Amino acid sequence: MTSAIEEKIINAPESDYMNDEQLAFFKDLLIELHDTTRARIKEAKEEMLNQPDLPDFNDRASWEEQCELLMRIVDREQKLLPKIQLSLERIRLGTYGYCLETGEPIGVQRLMARPTAEYCIDVKACQEMKEHLIRS
Repeated sequence: MTSAIEEKIINAPESDYMNDEQLAFFKDLLIELHDTTRARIKEAKEEMLNQPDLPDFNDRASWEEQCELLMRIVDREQKLLPKIQLSLERIRLGTYGYCLETGEPIGVQRLMARPTAEYCIDVKACQEMKEHLIRS
């Protein structure tokens, strides 16, 4: 479900790309993402610290598996925080929303889906193809 402001930003003409209203919207979105990410990290860490008394071997194994999953979540979320901070810095510098490689607009739709995007879809697709080839 999209809000009225999201609809307005999505349907804005290209000439309005990264105007003050859009930058304010994405700044608020990134701040909210930062806060919720930190909350998820804290919640996961607290859950791992509250180990119940599990005398049964199977229950203990399940708990350890759950903790492993939580650690992966924390790791992923902690990697997101610097990306959010870099995006906020790019807003401050006036470079947010533009591809780091080509300087072309990343696009509002892409930024809505991934507010920390640094590359336009074509560049990102090329990077992913190169990574795939290197791994093969």
